[in-house]
Amino acid sequence: MLLPLTAEWRAARERKRKAIAFLAAVRREPAEADVRWLAGVAARDDQDHARWELRYARLALAVLTAQRDALDDRTGSDVVAALGEAMAEDPRVDPMMQELVGRQLNDRLSGYKEALIARGGAVGSGERLGRVLLAFASDGARSAGAPLPRAVELLSGYIAEANAALRSVYGEATLPEHLPPSEAAAR
Repeated sequence: MLLPLTAEWRAARERKRKAIAFLAAVRREPAEADVRWLAGVAARDDQDHARWELRYARLALAVLTAQRDALDDRTGSDVVAALGEAMAEDPRVDPMMQELVGRQLNDRLSGYKEALIARGGAVGSGERLGRVLLAFASDGARSAGAPLPRAVELLSGYIAEANAALRSVYGEATLPEHLPPSEAAAR
């Protein structure tokens, strides 16, 4: 017996398709120059560790961007669900390491989220994000003198890429020219 294709089912399927397309746009491998840089300044020349930290950073910032900047409140949840499926099928991850990879990604999500929402002080969110990357990539003491500006620039680029992918896949917010946002939302 076939189940009827309801509007809700079609809408959920379309949201999942968009989440997968968004992730496809942001799941690029980090540039080799960035991997070498991070390995040299923070990861004791361990390029595999540096590559994974950059992958985690890109994914975490993409998820946080989807949660923060999407037009639909469900987008963040859709992206997280699609990411869970993608990570479970990632050929770069040994099946015995799936749980560890999930925990590590969750740790990075928490760290980057905290950096984005922290308030006060002279340190901006970009610098806090850079410090999170350097902290996860190192033992802490190793990255104390690391070039923070490059980390900030790199992660700012990841956020810009995620925002561009979000707009490309989900569309841009459009408001009527004659109405302020508060009035448009009320309609």
